[in-house]
Amino acid sequence: MLSSPDLSFSRILPIDVFNQLGELLQQMQLEAVGSAALVLTEAVLARIISKSERQKQKFTLVVSEQFSALLVGNQEENVGMCVAGSFADLNEVSLPQGENQIEREFIPLSPDATLYASLTFNSQAIASFISQLKNLFAHDSHTYQHLERYLQIPSLNDATLQGKFTLLLLEYLLPLQNQFFTASDTNFNHVSVCQPIEDALKKQIYQERLLNQVTTQIRKSQDLQVIMATAIAQVREFLELDRLVIYKFDESRVKSQQSTLAPSKTQLLHNWQQYRGCIVYEARATDAIPSVLNYQEKNCFVPPFECWEKYRQGFTLAVDDVEKTYVLSECLLNFLRRTKVRAKLAAPIIYEEKLWGLLIANQCHDSHHWTESEINLLTSIAEQLAIAIYQSELMRSLTEEKQTLEHRVIERTMALREALVAAEAASRLKSEFLATISHELLTPLTYVIGMSSTLLRWPIGELSQRQRDYLQTIHDSGEHLLEMINDILDLSQIEAGKAVLNISEFSLTNIAQRTVESLQEKAISEQIQLKLDLQIDSQRDRFTADVSRVEQILWNLSSNAIKFTPEGGSVTLRLWVEDDNAIFQVEDTGIGIPEEQLPLLFEKFQQLDTPLRRRYEGTGVGLALTKQLIELHRGRIEVESTVAIGSIFTVWIPQQPMSVVS
Repeated sequence: MLSSPDLSFSRILPIDVFNQLGELLQQMQLEAVGSAALVLTEAVLARIISKSERQKQKFTLVVSEQFSALLVGNQEENVGMCVAGSFADLNEVSLPQGENQIEREFIPLSPDATLYASLTFNSQAIASFISQLKNLFAHDSHTYQHLERYLQIPSLNDATLQGKFTLLLLEYLLPLQNQFFTASDTNFNHVSVCQPIEDALKKQIYQERLLNQVTTQIRKSQDLQVIMATAIAQVREFLELDRLVIYKFDESRVKSQQSTLAPSKTQLLHNWQQYRGCIVYEARATDAIPSVLNYQEKNCFVPPFECWEKYRQGFTLAVDDVEKTYVLSECLLNFLRRTKVRAKLAAPIIYEEKLWGLLIANQCHDSHHWTESEINLLTSIAEQLAIAIYQSELMRSLTEEKQTLEHRVIERTMALREALVAAEAASRLKSEFLATISHELLTPLTYVIGMSSTLLRWPIGELSQRQRDYLQTIHDSGEHLLEMINDILDLSQIEAGKAVLNISEFSLTNIAQRTVESLQEKAISEQIQLKLDLQIDSQRDRFTADVSRVEQILWNLSSNAIKFTPEGGSVTLRLWVEDDNAIFQVEDTGIGIPEEQLPLLFEKFQQLDTPLRRRYEGTGVGLALTKQLIELHRGRIEVESTVAIGSIFTVWIPQQPMSVVS
């Protein structure tokens, strides 16, 4: 805080007498005649020093060409404390040594408190005090420049004015001398001294109740407007304020840069541009009090304005009398007069380390001494409003994300539906095309196979051996082509949902034997051993399914195994029954299938890429059709394969009910 050396008068005074002396000095300033006159109190520090810090030192400074004076009062450590007997000894009092003094625990001054008061008319002491005061403000601020000008004014006081003030001073001090020492020898009644604290405790209870109501409202409601309007209405009524408003900064400028260094003039100008906004909520005691809703800052809020950065750091501004605090800021003072602001209290609303806005209390008609209780309440309400803002922003963000996600899901669903429809249409067209082409190929193919068979039955002699070999090739190729076309037709019907199972009872042993017999000639020609392994008793031989389809499954798997088994290898068809499932297993000692190619095994028109690929015929339809026929029976197929060792295909087909199943 500030200090004033070489003071010409010092003593302990009650706070009310100290205030009367300050008023007396202000009256003397009105009688002084000169080109420049200035009256300052500790209120001028409201924008840079907190309420509790200012209450530790009070001063009244009068500067003019004819009369200058400085009155300084410092709170002693025990002043204002409630004790059972009397006030602590006040004889040992010292002035604070500057604003870096370590702060003591502060208890607000009561009307019965005392101050260590010092009064001086010494021009050097006054100039030193003004210099200290000036250095508390930024060098390029209006306040600093005003104080710099007044620093050269203090000189010897006019003798007439000095004498008049001395007489008035004696009128105050002589009666006080006897009164003070008489009071100091008397033990104060404990109840009367501590009554203000009891009243303060009652008010604290009401304040906590109000804060709890606001907190409950924030937890229950998600509507930020309702929370803001309700909170300021309740707080205004509780504190008996003329007006309570919420000032919100422009959202696009709220994100100020964090810095631990003192801001430069350029940075202050930039920050001032960031802190523009308007009043968005208002509660008034009566309609006679002018509304400031939607008011924006005026041109007199020009940089550098120290409060903006301090607000961002959590500073609460308490101005008891704007006439005293802003005496050096004529434009701002005129603005406050127009909006009927006599005293104000502003607490920052900080959301996610950003200055969102201000909660501002106004008294419009008279000056007002803001108590620590009022400051703490307004600060706590501002903190709760910051929580409400965070809650609202979080809910808004979640709602937007939910809407965005829902929109994306709808778009993706529509895209998938369109893709599915397109895929189904393409698949249907493909199946129809294959079916049409296959039917068209059947007629000429039937002629090719029939006529070549007829020619092969002609007696030897009518055809040469070379001609017979050519006819046999034509006949065999036609038969092979017919098999592939039939497979394609079957696959198209299944995919189109037109395939129907003709369920009947049959012997599992018989269809297994027929399959082996039909492929035995092919196996012998390929020099492969084809074996049948029946692991089934006669009592479980009867089975119900589509016999032709089951036989087709066994034939496709067995012929495929023969095709991919080198000479000298073996193929085994194994059969057994478990529960209600017929299990067929085809094991070969063929070339095997690489693990990475197994997922492609049952895809349509896929031929696995193997070193021997060019040796083997086929379109890649056989295994795809086999899988479809198995699934048509609600069965499944599994494959185990090792390259150069062989493969095992295992099929489970459940027993079918005796009805037509599609």
